[in-house]
Amino acid sequence: MTVTAITLHSNGGSVTAPPADFEAALEELRTAGKPPMKETSEDRQVRDAAYAVAADELRQFVEQFEHLEAEKRDIADHQKDVMAEAKARGYDTKVLRKIIALRKRDKDDLAAEETILEIYKAALGMV
Repeated sequence: MTVTAITLHSNGGSVTAPPADFEAALEELRTAGKPPMKETSEDRQVRDAAYAVAADELRQFVEQFEHLEAEKRDIADHQKDVMAEAKARGYDTKVLRKIIALRKRDKDDLAAEETILEIYKAALGMV
């Protein structure tokens, strides 16, 4: 997905600009209808510190998500190993996967579904 424009809204109005001009659009929105304010070096330091904190926090979220993705891959690899071992010992892995799926389900829902399945099979002469 490509972002072609960003629209910023504020009580004073709104500004639409391409992503490359985001900072300029933000500044335009800040100053809309207001006389320009002088930015001091202290203002710049506070702004830069806030951006640095936000960037660090964002980086932490991304790294945490990436770590969870790696753990998920490791778990999937372990599951494959378990199924490979079961297959090597002569078990039908397709049936094992069905049993695992059935064990996850609610017992009452499963019993109702099995009852309906038996009724349908009987109606079709499959039993």
